[in-house]
Amino acid sequence: MTNLIEIQAQIALLQKQAEEIKAQEFNKTVAEIKAKMEAFGITLADLDSGKNRVRKPTTKSANPAPAKYRGPNGETWSGRGLMPRWLAALVAQGQSKDSFAI
Repeated sequence: MTNLIEIQAQIALLQKQAEEIKAQEFNKTVAEIKAKMEAFGITLADLDSGKNRVRKPTTKSANPAPAKYRGPNGETWSGRGLMPRWLAALVAQGQSKDSFAI
């Protein structure tokens, strides 16, 4: 069984090997990127302008749809989208969705 010191030595050796591989492949990777940029006509300005193309996160509407259904524990559902689990379970038990209409 190996001990902690041996494992730490192996980790250090593997990290050193990873750095050497990274250094060896760096120039090759940069050359490949430059070749693709040239082939597609991509400039550094194109890469910088990509920052503006990030999608804005969706936010909740300022005017959410009013609730149309209310569950026995106070849960609500507007009737839009998938039926919530609490209502689907009650409907599966044989109750009518309309019986929970507000």
